Amino acid sequence: MKGYYGVAFAFFLAFSDLFNLSLLKMLRTGEVPNKMWLALPMAVYAFQPVIFYLGLGHTTLTTLNLLWDVMSDVLVTLVGLLYFKEKLSMQKWFGVFFAFMAVIFLGSDGD
Repeated sequence: MKGYYGVAFAFFLAFSDLFNLSLLKMLRTGEVPNKMWLALPMAVYAFQPVIFYLGLGHTTLTTLNLLWDVMSDVLVTLVGLLYFKEKLSMQKWFGVFFAFMAVIFLGSDGD
């Protein structure tokens, strides 16, 4: 069960990346025209080390970092595909599949 707390912290961190990167994309494309919103991702990024620190009480540095990175990659890719209508080659689809599998293996409690 302890491993699931690490997954929860990693998901929270990955979701904050998803929010930040989506907002940055919308600012860059003009979908959100007011550049003052750039301050919000900066504030969220400044808070991420605190969440990471708390997550280290539930899992290892290696596991938490990998989970965060891979979950963020998968979530941001899905938003890029579904919301921003970006396209991926077959080779990149394989990469997304393996990233998803990495989340499953890293989140398991087989320490």
